[in-house]
Amino acid sequence: MKVGLIPVNMGVESVDQMIAIAQKAESVGVESVWTFEHVIVPVEYESKYPYNPTGKMGAPPETNMIDPLIALTAIAAHTSTLRLATGVNILPQTNPLYLAKQSASLDFVSGGRFMLGIGIGWLREEFDALGVPFERRGARFDDYVEAMKKVWAGDVVEHKSDFLNWSGFKSYPVPIQKPGVPCIIGGSKGKVFERIAKHGDGWYAPAQNVDALEAMLKPLDDACKKIGRDRSTVEISTMWIPAMESIDVVKRYEDLGVSRLVVPVPALGGPPLEALDKFGEEFLSKIS
Repeated sequence: MKVGLIPVNMGVESVDQMIAIAQKAESVGVESVWTFEHVIVPVEYESKYPYNPTGKMGAPPETNMIDPLIALTAIAAHTSTLRLATGVNILPQTNPLYLAKQSASLDFVSGGRFMLGIGIGWLREEFDALGVPFERRGARFDDYVEAMKKVWAGDVVEHKSDFLNWSGFKSYPVPIQKPGVPCIIGGSKGKVFERIAKHGDGWYAPAQNVDALEAMLKPLDDACKKIGRDRSTVEISTMWIPAMESIDVVKRYEDLGVSRLVVPVPALGGPPLEALDKFGEEFLSKIS
């Protein structure tokens, strides 16, 4: 079972602190570090955050949230084996050609360690601030994933759709990982399972515990079967809060097909550097 840490780009006071957390995570055996993304956090908003009963994010607008790709590039320069992941970037609100270029470049400079976690987004006010339509963001997401994979292939890109008009170019470097940067699709609402089955190398599941995750697997199974895909080819990553579930539950996650447990930094229970040492001794040393 692989174990990740999230978020390493949020609430940090300095780049030195962020890098120190990542280096400590690598040294104790954490497999990957993950980021959150919001370009802005409105002071007030009507949009409802779908993964909290309050409908609100858990951080005030003044919280430092370093751009994920910049944060992971800095971490890449100071680590050697740690995998680097966005958890998740909001694909429909960005320019997919820039994101394809940036993702390939980050995979290149990190030696093939980048995983692109992506979602459709929920915060209309953020889309408005960026000048991007909130409507049809699901269709835009699907189109952008297909288009970015063409960029990563290294061939002459031809992609014409309702949203893009690309023709007659290449973009290098291409990702070190083949056939491209792994795309991990986050979420559990709407058509996400169809998107995972069709486009995803992995799924980032926002489950609170193993029972909640198990309940989500049937729609994923159904979506994969519908297109003839083996669900075992979808790498599943999910949140894990050790204080709420004993280490014995890890075996149950494995039996459900989970490949990675991602631990929130606050759930470590103390200053991150000291808490990571303790986490390594008490949990990572017992997880194969």
